[in-house]
Amino acid sequence: MAEIRPRPAVRKTANRAAGGGRVRVGVWHRPAVLNLVSDALMLVATAMIGYMLVTWLAARPTFQLREVMVLTPPAQVSSEQLQYAARSVVKGNFFTVDLVAVREAFEKLPWVRKAQVRRRWPDTLEVRLEEHQAVAYWTVNDSGETRLVNRQGEIFIAASNAHMPAFVGPEGYAGYLLASHARFSALLAPLGRELVELGLSAREAWQLTLDDGLVIRLGRDREKAGVEARIARFVEAYPKALAKAPMTIAVADLRYPNGFALLPAGDKKSVESKQ
Repeated sequence: MAEIRPRPAVRKTANRAAGGGRVRVGVWHRPAVLNLVSDALMLVATAMIGYMLVTWLAARPTFQLREVMVLTPPAQVSSEQLQYAARSVVKGNFFTVDLVAVREAFEKLPWVRKAQVRRRWPDTLEVRLEEHQAVAYWTVNDSGETRLVNRQGEIFIAASNAHMPAFVGPEGYAGYLLASHARFSALLAPLGRELVELGLSAREAWQLTLDDGLVIRLGRDREKAGVEARIARFVEAYPKALAKAPMTIAVADLRYPNGFALLPAGDKKSVESKQ
């Protein structure tokens, strides 16, 4: 009698793609990815709509600039110069005006050192100016071009007829001469004269001119005979020398290590004074 064996049941499987037998699920069946893409698209669309709305509102006539207000009363800059700068560069409306361009336009004015510009709602630009405070005239040794020096030792170009000392020196030495002028003026104060001109040669030799026309040839600053020591010696001995021989002195030569020489006005010979 034949043996009867049960036939194994056939398992039903899902359709599998060829190659590896794995089920391929598309992006449309991934909710997390779809949500991320949807959020990104919404963000981009919102940004574009917002930009278009702001651009449209900014172009409306209701946001036109009505006034440029200078908050710091100018001392050297004229109202005509301020009006010219404003008319030439203030373009657009409250939102579109280029504040950097406005600031640079005001800083190009001759006496303006720095400018600050900001918007004030709804239709005004506020401008604050810092003007140069000129303290000396400046002439470069090589070019001979005359400019001005401010309190910070910076060079700027402007017209002035103010009573100020004159500096002559190499390019880039204006700040050094400004500090040296204060130092030499303090040393010469006992003479009761004003230091009106200070010169520094390319070899760093000093020449000073006082308000009575006296020229002091100071020379270079040497370690053994520094300029300060030579000036102090001159200030002490010069009045005594004039008392002994009253005359008008044109030049005082302080380049000697132990004394100085005086050249009377209109005379080529010098009068030496030694300690």
